[in-house]
Amino acid sequence: MTDRRYLTLRSSACFIAALGFCANVFAAEYTMRISHQLPPKHHTALNLEQFAKDVKAATKGRVEVQNFGSAQLFKPNQNHPAVASGKIEAAIILNFQWGGTIPEMSVSVIPYLMTSVAKQKAFIHSGAAKLLDEKMAAKGVTNIAWIVDTNDGIFTSSGKPLMSPADFQGLKFRGLNKMFDAGLIAMGAAPSAMPGSEVYQALQTGVLDGAITSVKAAYSRKYYEVQKYGVASNVILAFDNLVVNPAWWNGLPADVRAAIQKAADKAVQRSIRTKDGIAPEDIRALNEKGMKAVALSKAQEQVMADAMQLPVKKEFLRQTAPDGVKLLEMIDRL
Repeated sequence: MTDRRYLTLRSSACFIAALGFCANVFAAEYTMRISHQLPPKHHTALNLEQFAKDVKAATKGRVEVQNFGSAQLFKPNQNHPAVASGKIEAAIILNFQWGGTIPEMSVSVIPYLMTSVAKQKAFIHSGAAKLLDEKMAAKGVTNIAWIVDTNDGIFTSSGKPLMSPADFQGLKFRGLNKMFDAGLIAMGAAPSAMPGSEVYQALQTGVLDGAITSVKAAYSRKYYEVQKYGVASNVILAFDNLVVNPAWWNGLPADVRAAIQKAADKAVQRSIRTKDGIAPEDIRALNEKGMKAVALSKAQEQVMADAMQLPVKKEFLRQTAPDGVKLLEMIDRL
């Protein structure tokens, strides 16, 4: 009886050891953790989930992509140093969040400058994009994807629809960064810089009267619960840059690195808009949730462009000379 029990225990131990061996055999060789601030239903967050599946398939399970959204690992302003120092392999950084570190990165948020689908497609593989890649590399990260976050924006408010520059007078407003906010100031608003994850509460409590975000983000962040009005237009082009730690990236086998890059390229292609204008279904979705949302006409967009673009361009050139001049010339040729 004792011998049988010993044999049973020994067999069980061998079985457990075998399971452990199998787990090790099928474990990924490489882990790619991606930190970002986006909520789970944000379109880029969903795109990253597909990216993870594409990487797993392309590398036959050798690489596991782990997405950490909603700023659960690092706050937006911590992602760059976290990746550069190697605390994490990768992160999504909104291009305009580089602020004074790389002010040239904000070129795409000059109002109504490069929001067309044609400009999006032309920019991604252009000399302008390469110049900005080099500037990110100089700050210790390697950019592997220009994922389009949005080529639209919606001005939300609690008091009245913001249909013209005069409607912004005196409003406490969540802007994007100092550069873009020069356009809000020109229209009489008082902009505040604030991470996207904090805006909902600020709108809810009246700390802010209004905000700008993308149309889809206004839905995924549930702005319709705390803002009565929304006015959308193709005001900015925003990118989610997928940046990686250079030492980690260059230490990967060439075939693995190529597979990840191919999956990143697919994520970029999925993100590019198919046509200009505001998607009617996005406006309809906000209205169905109770927000009074509309899209500006081309004539109304031009009025907004006339009010905002020049002040923002001046601020851009003030912060970026001489490379900013070169960058604008490149974009004008796209």
